Formats: sequence, C-alpha cells, structure tokens
Amino acid sequence: MNLSALKTFLTIVETGSLVNASERLFVSQSTVTSRLQSLEADIGQSLFHRKKSGVTLTAAGTKFKRYAEAMIDLWNQAQQETSLPVGVSSVCNLGCHYDLWPGIGRKLSRNLHKDYPKMALSFMPGQHDQLDKWLATGLIDAALTYRPVSQQHQTIHTLGTEQLILVATKPNNPMRFDPSYIYFDAGQDFGRKHAAAYTDAGIAKVSFSCAVWALDYLLDQGGSVYLPEYLVMHLIQDEKLYRVESAPTFSRTAYLITNDLASTEWGWLHHLSKLTAQD
Repeated sequence: MNLSALKTFLTIVETGSLVNASERLFVSQSTVTSRLQSLEADIGQSLFHRKKSGVTLTAAGTKFKRYAEAMIDLWNQAQQETSLPVGVSSVCNLGCHYDLWPGIGRKLSRNLHKDYPKMALSFMPGQHDQLDKWLATGLIDAALTYRPVSQQHQTIHTLGTEQLILVATKPNNPMRFDPSYIYFDAGQDFGRKHAAAYTDAGIAKVSFSCAVWALDYLLDQGGSVYLPEYLVMHLIQDEKLYRVESAPTFSRTAYLITNDLASTEWGWLHHLSKLTAQD
C-alpha cells in the first residue's frame, strides 16, 4: 500500500470512474487500474462495483474510504509539521467543541498567538465524537471539550465550570409552560438534571445542540432557553435578553484533552488556567 494508490482510490471515489480519475491525475487508465488492483490485493477485498456507467463503492470500499482519508490527512499534516517555515518552531492543532469557541476557545487562541509567536496554530470545530476520533487518529493534538474521555497516552486538564441560566426575550417570562421554550442540548448530565427539575414539562418543539445557534434562533424568533451565562451576559446588560430569576441553574465543566507525545514541548500547558481564564 502506498500514497499513490490511496490518492488514486479517493480520486476514483470523487470522480465516479477510472477514466475520470486518470484524467484528473494525469496518468493513463492502465496506471489507475494497476494502482487499484494493487490496493485491493493488499486489503484482500474488492473496493468498487464496476459498471458501464462508472463505479460505486462496495461495503468494504465504504469502510476503507474513511481510513484512506485519515491516512492522507495525516501524511499532509506530517509534511506540514516536518517542514516548518522560517520563524515557526512548533505546530499545535486544536479541536474545539462549537460551544467552547466563543469563550475559552477564542481566549486560548488569542493568548497563544500573542504569548507564543513562534507556534503555528490550527483550530478545527467539531462535536464530541469527532473530537475523540481526531485525537485518536492524530489529526489534532488537543481538544477543547465538555466530555472528559481520554484514551491511551492522553491527559485530561480541567479548565473550569460554566453556568447555564434560563434567559428570555421578554421580562417576567414564565419559568414553566412557555410555548416558545427552546431546548438546548448541553449534554447527558444537563439532560438528566433538566428532566428532574422540569418533570411536568412537555417536549420542546425546537431544540439545538449548539449554544450559538440556539441564541441566534432565540433572538430571531423569541422565547426562552438555557444558555451559558458568559454567552448572554452582555445581552442581559443591554436588556436584549432577560434572566428568569426564579429558574434553577445548571453547570457543565470544560476540559482540554492533550496528546501526550505532541504536548511534551508545550511550555504553555503550565499556564493553562491563565490562558483560558474568562474576562
């Protein structure tokens, strides 16, 4: 198995046929066929169903596709990090849960860029499952997350706890039975505590798994929703949103999970609390 074969396989997937792949790669069709046959021999499975109209992935090909993409991505990353440009001494690839970017993610990126000017930074947004996968395959070196699940050779760093408060677009909004209530899915722990606190509540007609999207919808359509306090404080101060004072509050903790091998040269981990402290 080699990179040329992997790239050829992915090009066939993208273009839909061996002929189109050969044109895209500027090689003969026989070369494309030879590379594919070699790859299928290494794997021991057929990767495509061949038809007159083109090709489609077999079940084995569908499974192999994500691994091929990961291997190509890792190779590109390895090339980038082993050929650093002048003025760059290290590279840090961070994954960040969508809800952590407006607060800790933005703060960390700003401070790292300011305090460690010779470090090249790359941020990738994702949900928890994506972050776990990217850490496991080495596509990212660290992940800002709410789910403290580490694998071998990874370390969990606790960053801090944020409060989730009920806010509404109208003052004196009812705590319960608001027909315009929006459910923000802030994780399993929040879901259990929310259900216990609102045992008599029905199912919200609109729900989001991203706090920023939930806030945008709230401001556009009106209603009420639980959101991170730091995200809405300026809107409360400007009286664009109102806190429902009688409502219970919830909390969730943010973490940074680091790849131990990648982080051995990161002196900034010793100052993590300062780098991520909320303004």
